[in-house]
Amino acid sequence: MALFDTDVLIVGAGPTGLLLAGDLAARGVACMIVDREPRGSKLSRAFVVHARTLEQLDARGVADELIETGVTFGTMTFFGNLELDLSRLRSRFPFLLCTPQYNTEHVLENRASRLGVEVMRGAEVVGLHQDADGVDVSMRVDGTIHTRRAKFVVGADGVRSVVRDALGVPFLGRSAVDSVMLADVHLSRPPARELGLYTGPEGFCFIAPFGDGRYRIIAWDRRRQLPSSAPVSLQEVSDIARSVMGGDLGLHDVRWLTRFHSDERQVPRYRMGRVFLAGDAAHVHSPAGGQGMNTGMQDAANLGWKLAAAVQGWAPDGLLDTYHAERHPVGSMIVRLSGRLLTTALARTRRARVARATLPIIMNRFPPAARRLREAVSGLAISYSAPRGSHPLVGRRAPDVLLTGDASRLYEALRDGRFVLLAPADEPAVTGGLPPARVRHATPRSARLPSMLVRPDGYIAWASTAADPATRILGLRSALAEWCGLPPESPVPGPVGTRLPG
Repeated sequence: MALFDTDVLIVGAGPTGLLLAGDLAARGVACMIVDREPRGSKLSRAFVVHARTLEQLDARGVADELIETGVTFGTMTFFGNLELDLSRLRSRFPFLLCTPQYNTEHVLENRASRLGVEVMRGAEVVGLHQDADGVDVSMRVDGTIHTRRAKFVVGADGVRSVVRDALGVPFLGRSAVDSVMLADVHLSRPPARELGLYTGPEGFCFIAPFGDGRYRIIAWDRRRQLPSSAPVSLQEVSDIARSVMGGDLGLHDVRWLTRFHSDERQVPRYRMGRVFLAGDAAHVHSPAGGQGMNTGMQDAANLGWKLAAAVQGWAPDGLLDTYHAERHPVGSMIVRLSGRLLTTALARTRRARVARATLPIIMNRFPPAARRLREAVSGLAISYSAPRGSHPLVGRRAPDVLLTGDASRLYEALRDGRFVLLAPADEPAVTGGLPPARVRHATPRSARLPSMLVRPDGYIAWASTAADPATRILGLRSALAEWCGLPPESPVPGPVGTRLPG
């Protein structure tokens, strides 16, 4: 029998790796994180947490804790004149949260630590080899090479992923924009709209407050395209901000000032045998829309329960492959969405700038277009493909349904990591018995909702409005076999005296 140091080894202690580790540990899976940085950074590019990510954090009991670290906004301004009304989102979190990435990491690391996760810092991965049974990871710690063996490895180590390089996986795409400047500063004269993307013929400027008096500014000056290695002056950032926002903000007390370039890239496969890629190791895109950190954490939410099922031996055939099947299209969509926002911000011709200026008119005249944009940016529109003939809700995000009993809401019921069957208490599938180790039952307050089986990541695996109990039981039984690894002929007996086919 092969000896393993851990069940899952995660490379990278950013938000993606930390959320994944906490999910695995919460399900009793042994895992560890290795990270090349000796200490966590107090500087970060990511600072926006969207509604769908907050819902995922709510399902882990830490959303409110994170919200306390930052400032929330019910509107987001694009291009200086297009206001996205996030307060109309159908979510417990109808806003976006601005907080530095290190606050997100702190909350997630505390959760992982409480669950017993080991984080090995100052460990640089230098090699990786996998076989049919596991993966050997070589790492340098204090000048000495150590090897750890795991059943599975996840590369969550960012855009310069050593795991991706060790696998020889191409990172396909292009450079989207060069010489983007980033500054964390105080302002003497904050703008009237503190959160937004402002544009002009000379470039663009994105501004967001951290809630502690500091502001994050991301700026691009069409007239000064310098290498990423070129130093940045505060005057450069101040000049382009003044140009596109129409006034001097009084930038001072700089904490961080840097220049970077932004790529649009994605790997062709998220799974290579026993190794998975997540977060920026799998996809990277422009900063427009603040999608990067959110997409990575949602990768982790999708992967965690599936890896736990594989380690614990109950994963149905093909479950691990659904990680790529579901998340790769989402990554592609985010690359396109961020790219379109960036292209609009960079409008180079007069015609393009006129088209950009008409966007608010289009959004005001066609409310469905505004709704689609805010749901896309917030992550609430993300859904996964469903088999032909499925109920329309299958694959979609589950709303935070109000419940009777010990959990008052669905996302509270999801906190123990199991599937949740939303159905009346007299539902035959419930009275006949459910496998309690993998599925819990919850009764919605509304009797008008369809019966639904909700996955641990908050997406709907099965739904039915069929009046016939036998039809509902057959559908649920099939879903439990597909997602929970339960034999299709046995898991959910019908009412006493009912014999089901199959």
